[in-house]
Amino acid sequence: MADRRLRAFKRWMKWQSIECSDALQLTDSPDQGIAVRARCDLKEGDAVATIPKTACLTIKTTGAQEMIEAAGLEGCLGLSVALMFERSLGQVSPWAGYLQLLPPQEPIPLTWTSREVDLLLRGTELHKAVKEDKALIREDWKECILPLLDSFSELNPGFFGVNQYLAARSLIASRSFEIDDYHGFGMVPLADLFNHKTAAEDVHFTSLSSHSESDNDDVDDDQLTNVFDEKALVTSPSGNNSESNNEVDHPPPLPDDFTVLGMIMVKDVRGGNEVFNTYGSLGNAALLYRYGFTEENNPYDIVNIDLELVLQWSSSSFSNRHTRARVALWRRLGYSGCESQDSEYFEISFNGEPQLELLILLYIILLPEDAHRVLDLAVPTKGSYSSGKILPHSDTCVGQIASEMSRDLVLTESVCNALLSLAYVRESLYGMNTIEDDVEALRRCCCNRERKLYHSLMLRVSERRILGKLRSYASFRGNMDVIQYEEKVAQEKEAPSDAMAMHVHSLHVAEHIRDAQLKCFPQRIDKREAKGKTGKRLTD
Repeated sequence: MADRRLRAFKRWMKWQSIECSDALQLTDSPDQGIAVRARCDLKEGDAVATIPKTACLTIKTTGAQEMIEAAGLEGCLGLSVALMFERSLGQVSPWAGYLQLLPPQEPIPLTWTSREVDLLLRGTELHKAVKEDKALIREDWKECILPLLDSFSELNPGFFGVNQYLAARSLIASRSFEIDDYHGFGMVPLADLFNHKTAAEDVHFTSLSSHSESDNDDVDDDQLTNVFDEKALVTSPSGNNSESNNEVDHPPPLPDDFTVLGMIMVKDVRGGNEVFNTYGSLGNAALLYRYGFTEENNPYDIVNIDLELVLQWSSSSFSNRHTRARVALWRRLGYSGCESQDSEYFEISFNGEPQLELLILLYIILLPEDAHRVLDLAVPTKGSYSSGKILPHSDTCVGQIASEMSRDLVLTESVCNALLSLAYVRESLYGMNTIEDDVEALRRCCCNRERKLYHSLMLRVSERRILGKLRSYASFRGNMDVIQYEEKVAQEKEAPSDAMAMHVHSLHVAEHIRDAQLKCFPQRIDKREAKGKTGKRLTD
């Protein structure tokens, strides 16, 4: 069965004038699925495939183009309709030979049941995002696709239901490429068969048009264009094409408008090895969300701590008024977290190192009142700076002030203790199971038979290990702060209280930043201090 569908696909490629080097071998196995391997040694710069843009399934090439454009559908929504439409045509579709090779859907979380999402993704970066996106996609279907069935009676409703739309979206999320400005994103046969390997790209997808390429932009444009001008498609040692037994010494002449896409080797690959593309430098949350798989020890893994969680922690220790005032000062310094849709968050790196903006926020929250007052006076109110922007590390004076808040300066013992608290709160979102429970469950899980469980466990374990590194980071840096403090005390022969030490350190930081501010806004500082002494508000 596997060989039959590959033979059908190869015949279809020949009909569509897709040139695939006979130095490449397409394999299909029940466990690994489809993969691309090298029949012989491949060299960097070898051209291994050319794909006409007319062979790609896009909004511009589908038979449903007029319907899609009349409905004003674009992007993933329009391409999903194109894919569903071509599937509804069966063997009549010009892409039938390609579509029969695709799975019904990719096992990404968007296609999981609500129960599976809640059970398998609880506590992970994806839990909330998947639930929200599934709801949005259902709204898209109801508002944009369902009306098509009323307007175009020839459409088969069985191919345009909400589940079919989710399936199409899963294929597009995991397989589409950006082709050019005219076609936009599309399904690119053959190019989408190369599997991913993080930071290990063997082959590069490119358009020979100068307008657009894929996200893999590490190869020089001139080099890629010259490859097709000067090199033939790589052939096997026998020199024969594996399908037609006709020699293919050179690719067919390229049209003057460069309407073909190319696959170029960007490193040497030994014969017999798999040839990998790369989908980008993505952590396991992004890989599972877009492509349905994860990688062990992925160096691009991160964990997010939502700003809302930080605010809840602060409000549990201080008043809501205190929290609001400290966050307002943090923002006036030009800081913010990462943003995604309606949420704001901070990243914890693979090594457990927290985002600097989080450390600064915690430091400001923990400032004693008089140190906070000094810093508050040193920073102009939002919108008072003439440029209208407050950006950290910019050329403005506010940027100079914000840059004073270095990692070493703000990583005090109290900030480290706050990090420990946040790490434990974030860890609690995974439920009662310990990380040891998850590791043992992952060890007993079979990737091929229990794919969803395996990759969700891999994501949970990778995230929880990062939280463990965050706790180690906070404990170590906190201990270093204590050690340095004790050494300083020993030198001075006098030990102030911990509160006094924090107080002095905070005032030192605030005064240091205030000195930088005085150089930029001396009159504003004097005016605001005067207002403070008369009992009026401390902010303009």
